[in-house]
Amino acid sequence: MSLTATTTPWLPALPPFLLASVVCMAAVPLTMLLARRIGRGAVDQPGEARRIHKAPTPRLGGLAMFLGFAVAVAAFGGGIATRWQIVGITGAITVAMAVDDILGLNPRVKVAIELGAGLLAYIVGASITFVAFPGSANATVLHLGVMALPLTLVWFLGMQVSINLLDGVDGVAAGVVTIVAGVLLLAAINRLGPTENAQNDVIVLTGALMGCCVGFLVFNFAPARTFMGDSGSHFLGVALGMITILGVAKLAVALSLLVPLVALGLPIGDTAFAIVRRRRAGRHVTHADTGHLHHRLLDLGFTPRETALTFYLATAILGCIGLALFGHRRVLLVAVALLAVALVGLIWRNMRREPVVESEEAGYLTLPGRPAAPSRIRHGGEVD
Repeated sequence: MSLTATTTPWLPALPPFLLASVVCMAAVPLTMLLARRIGRGAVDQPGEARRIHKAPTPRLGGLAMFLGFAVAVAAFGGGIATRWQIVGITGAITVAMAVDDILGLNPRVKVAIELGAGLLAYIVGASITFVAFPGSANATVLHLGVMALPLTLVWFLGMQVSINLLDGVDGVAAGVVTIVAGVLLLAAINRLGPTENAQNDVIVLTGALMGCCVGFLVFNFAPARTFMGDSGSHFLGVALGMITILGVAKLAVALSLLVPLVALGLPIGDTAFAIVRRRRAGRHVTHADTGHLHHRLLDLGFTPRETALTFYLATAILGCIGLALFGHRRVLLVAVALLAVALVGLIWRNMRREPVVESEEAGYLTLPGRPAAPSRIRHGGEVD
């Protein structure tokens, strides 16, 4: 291993990050034009009282995100054994969910597609075949046997649904996934050594994923000019699922699966609460409502930008905790610092808050007191 690789283990992530960012930024205007040419479901139309955006907004940005990721992986993923399988599966889910963005597929069909993506990943070897537990000398490995397939399917389904439901406010999903990918990058760097080749794969993949997300945020951070749609949120979910399984989750180390789970604690918890909330209300779990955390923050008077930044901060804190479990003990100090910053920021914002409950900012209308009632809000094709 060269001196450069030793001193800068993150360096392999830089070229795919830059290339994915540039390609995504160049492709987003093309997807916006395509969406407007298609019309129908490809453009989010305002009109209902609960919609935040007041102008028609294209929602095929996921195509640009996938293109940036795929080009970067193709260019710099020569050492990844499953490079083309990763590109193929993420491309398949992106195209399938772009069809959903345009036509609006039946929820059962969507679940079948989500499970199909997990099945394809399992077939190409991206499966959870064991879980490792800490031990005094060596890790205790529990082989899953026949349970490997259902657990892998649940993993991919959970990743897709969590990111999908997270995508309700401009910039939230892309920003959160950028931070989670950064957490996975640091976890991979922490395990360089006996598994160096495998972890270099993760470093390249996370670099490409972060790059396409950052490139998309140029157009998606509030006020958004385009949405990622179901095509983007499901692409991100599948990509994260494959990276964690092919990299971090393959290591026989203690609690390795907890790294992405802890980092994604906010969207996963919000998804679980949404399921419980809807079942208790006697509605189907796919029935949309406005009870998600990002809706609650907007109800409290947060602007879309403040809501996105709140999610970023919370994800970074949870990511630090996940890294601490993975071996980065000192990173807990960063988590404490972030918590202090969050506390100061919330106090400062509360002190400057004005009694006005309804305001307009950058093309948004903040609606006071929206209840957790059924809604048809669709930000980029996702079901809220």
